[in-house]
Amino acid sequence: MSAAAQAHDEEAMIVEMVRELVSEKVAPRAAAIDESEEFPDDIRRLFAQNDLLGIPIPTEYGGLGGSFVTYVKVVEEIAKACASSSLIVAVQELGMLPIMIGGNDEQKRRFLPKIASGEHLAAYALTEASSGSDALGSMRTRARRDGDSYVLDGQKIWITNGSVADIVCVFAVTDPEAGSRGVSAFVVEKGTPGFSVGKKERKMGIKGSPTVELIFNECRVPAANRLGEEGEGFKIAMKVLDKSRPGIAAQALGIAAGALEYATQYARDRVAFGKPIGQHQGIGFMLADMKTEVEAARLMLYESARKCDEGAPDVSLWASMAKLKCGDVAMAVTTDAVQVLGGFGYSAEYPVERMMRDAKITQIYEGTQQIQRLVISRNLVGKGR
Repeated sequence: MSAAAQAHDEEAMIVEMVRELVSEKVAPRAAAIDESEEFPDDIRRLFAQNDLLGIPIPTEYGGLGGSFVTYVKVVEEIAKACASSSLIVAVQELGMLPIMIGGNDEQKRRFLPKIASGEHLAAYALTEASSGSDALGSMRTRARRDGDSYVLDGQKIWITNGSVADIVCVFAVTDPEAGSRGVSAFVVEKGTPGFSVGKKERKMGIKGSPTVELIFNECRVPAANRLGEEGEGFKIAMKVLDKSRPGIAAQALGIAAGALEYATQYARDRVAFGKPIGQHQGIGFMLADMKTEVEAARLMLYESARKCDEGAPDVSLWASMAKLKCGDVAMAVTTDAVQVLGGFGYSAEYPVERMMRDAKITQIYEGTQQIQRLVISRNLVGKGR
């Protein structure tokens, strides 16, 4: 058997295993996770026990050494049932990416094995109150060198899983005169004096994934925890986005696919005017459009993931296109799924209501849809002055 065929078989086994886990363990918990608005630590443990938290991490650092294509398929399968649970896998990848990209071998060996095993959860802290889409250019969090340490001061907001993470990759300004090229990246460990969790956001969706403020007050971080050289934070953050955006696209696609599956089954079972409603053209054509958009988005996502695996030169373009397409499809398909169910679709007793709420964030985080269009257009015609 060729290496490619073996890798394909391994991927198929992982995806099928995840599909079974989701059916048996995740789907039955999804509504309760949303209602309680609590982080599902039982699901985290389940994913850790089945080696789902270190899929893209090389085996030498304790991971599965799996492809990025495998990773996005796993996120997609989980998100079909529970968007909040899918973020456990997606944010673990997001939080470890700065270490994979900017870390030296010592840092990788120190941090990645515990991330891969699920012993430690990781998070990513970039956004601030005054810097959303312009996260690097308007950053106010400062990191001041003091001997063999850096002292961090500032606040980060909208940090996914920030309150449950054991390590957080934090971006801070080390040279205020250098603009975006004065930003550096650091690994801040839970329990570090001066590092605390602030308010938790109340959100429309993904309620089982805590989104919090992180506060740094004279927080002393060893210089050994700086990723790359001073001023390389911008470069690290941009490379992270190339791989984190397809992860969110995978979540969006999963939400859309889950809503489509539920709406299709409902349209087979629900009878009106003497036949299943899906056989009425008004509903049947809606389902046809939903299916076409989901499959188109899936092809774009998998191609972007393949380019991540290859390190293709146009990976940024494809990451943005996949995130744009999948996010818009998630919002459109879940809205239509609610419509297919009619009044029942508006009820919290049925999952499409939750899926519609969860879908909206995929058009916002990891770069809004407007930012994705900016990235795509600049790839086509240049940035200009």
